[in-house]
Amino acid sequence: MPHLEGKTALIAGAGRNNGRAIAIAFAREGADLILVAREKGDDLERVSSECRKLGAKTIPLLADVSDHEQVNRMVRQGLDHFGQVDVLVNVAGRRPHQDFWDISYEEWHRVFEVNLHSTFYLAKALAPSMIKRGKGGSIIALGGLASLTSMPQRAHVTASKTGLYGLIKSLALELGPYNIRANLIALSLIENVRVNPEWYPEKGAGEHTAREMAGCALQRTGRPEEVANVAVYLASDQSSYVTGDRVLCTGGKGM
Repeated sequence: MPHLEGKTALIAGAGRNNGRAIAIAFAREGADLILVAREKGDDLERVSSECRKLGAKTIPLLADVSDHEQVNRMVRQGLDHFGQVDVLVNVAGRRPHQDFWDISYEEWHRVFEVNLHSTFYLAKALAPSMIKRGKGGSIIALGGLASLTSMPQRAHVTASKTGLYGLIKSLALELGPYNIRANLIALSLIENVRVNPEWYPEKGAGEHTAREMAGCALQRTGRPEEVANVAVYLASDQSSYVTGDRVLCTGGKGM
């Protein structure tokens, strides 16, 4: 039996890379899907179509998840459509590389809005319906090694991702009595297409650098599909006693 049969998942940031891979993996495991992206485009429709071909019912919705009013509106649309959301996955992230001295006040706040506030907004909007339904749920956020350690040019990213792990632990404690679990997937060196090469001035849209690969136990980059496998585990009853945790999907980097 598919691991997510009978479940509905909301995936924020579903249009590409890790979000796309998670959506397809969830569809293959039997979930119906609310697929969310910030902007209308071919990517989200393409992912939605791929998931429907796998047998999933889907609804693509637009929302900037760093805006709580848009989140509340989008969640209402999703709940009205499916009547339930059992799994929340927030893939949204902003990871510019900037020296501490060059980080503007505006960029500092923008990174926190996307990396931290969005998960708070999504969980706050969805948790009441999970509690009312009485069948538990799973909240999953994608983080990074920045929640464990840091690197130069990552002050804002490190602070926001460390805060995200703190939020996840708090959600696990407060929602645990309702059988709602919350976990973080910490990533590193995943083969994603960089659509914001200006965030990575040292490499643009290129491959991971030798410096980044140093210290990676598996000596290779990871695939979005490997991230999706972890997300399926955390979304399913296979991980029914796992909450408040940080699962590393890093190839052994940062050990």
